[in-house]
Amino acid sequence: MKRGLFFVLLTLFVFAVPIQSRAGEKFSSETQDCLDCHSTAMPAIVMQWSKSAHWEAGVGCYECHKADKDDKDAMDHNGFTIAILVTPKDCGKCHPVESAEQQASHHAAAGDILNSADALLGQTLGGEPAVAAGCRQCHGSLVQVNDDGTLNPATWPNTGIGRVNPDGSKGSCSACHTRHRFSKAQARRPDVCGKCHLGPDHPQKEVYEESKHGILYKAFTDELNLDRPKWVAGEDYSDAPTCASCHMGAAGEEGVTHDVGKRLSWNLRSPISKKKDNWEVKREAMKEVCTACHAPDFVSGFYKQLDEFVELYNTKFAIPATEIRSILIKEGIISKGNFDDEIDWIYWELWHHEGRRARHGAAMSGPDYTWWHGLYEVAKHFYTEFLPTAKRLSEEAGKPEVYEAIQKKYIEGDPRHEWYIKGFDKKRLEKVREYYRERYKQDIE
Repeated sequence: MKRGLFFVLLTLFVFAVPIQSRAGEKFSSETQDCLDCHSTAMPAIVMQWSKSAHWEAGVGCYECHKADKDDKDAMDHNGFTIAILVTPKDCGKCHPVESAEQQASHHAAAGDILNSADALLGQTLGGEPAVAAGCRQCHGSLVQVNDDGTLNPATWPNTGIGRVNPDGSKGSCSACHTRHRFSKAQARRPDVCGKCHLGPDHPQKEVYEESKHGILYKAFTDELNLDRPKWVAGEDYSDAPTCASCHMGAAGEEGVTHDVGKRLSWNLRSPISKKKDNWEVKREAMKEVCTACHAPDFVSGFYKQLDEFVELYNTKFAIPATEIRSILIKEGIISKGNFDDEIDWIYWELWHHEGRRARHGAAMSGPDYTWWHGLYEVAKHFYTEFLPTAKRLSEEAGKPEVYEAIQKKYIEGDPRHEWYIKGFDKKRLEKVREYYRERYKQDIE
């Protein structure tokens, strides 16, 4: 026998034979029937599962995929009644606490995008295929079932975190615990969050990577014991937090949770940020996690800076821009519809892209996203695009007095905008010129 063929056969023996023989000892006859076929038809899936905690606990294919005949997505599969989808409701039969927390979380509500302006943009600018392959792969689809129990390819495959399942449950556990290994270690890594939390409007992954937290994670990933069952900060690991550490992990008196919003005191997604209901309790919960690594004064100082930054964004830019656009609508200068006027697009990106980047940057200690990718962009477009467009539209509508009143109230009435009317302070400008002449040996006007 040739050496290459020998090693191929040896590999097949090592991975396939133990699965078959061990399965017969610890799994149901139904699961064994699944393995008789799928070990050949889908060997990688079986291999993944054979390395899982489910394998060790004796939980097999049939235990997860079995269905009642009355289930909307029930289908006959080689004599067995099964469902392709394994939903949070199914997982909750063994993991009731985790499932209940997940169902009450922001993640489960992510499918609300189906009725939002985000979906309107995707469907109108792009088209239904763009929404199916793009938006809904993160936010989730409304899964449709064919008459025979198979899933409609217009809405499946989909592991969106807010997927609306045929059994009424929301979300997908496999969005984080990727099937069929369902690894805790994998779900604790920032990469799993980065599938959705990145890009121009919510760059949390990029912000994390810029932060000290992300820098430490890259340096000490191998020392974080990501595969430990309980994984408590200060007990099982100490070198760096991941996304899961802060938003879900156990530390101090805080236990692990699958409600990712339990510790968030600000809403940083909306046009104007507001404190959440019961925000004091939520903040104390996050502080409890922070103090596993940081002194209380450090944590309090961080939150003081965050609160002041969000208030700056709100009062200097977000509230004025929102109210100015409302005035233009009320005066009939622009229509009530979204995205049918130039200024609608400018306003959208002010809060939805640039404003979110700024606020998330400040909340996650990413200075470049706080300023250059964030508030700098907000300010630049507020002053050079939003206000000039409001003025031009008012004049074109024959109502210049509308913008004059806007400028008097929102710009001249706030000393923080004084430079926009009078220009930069000349003495400070001269000091800047002197600095550049000394540093770069150039005379810059």
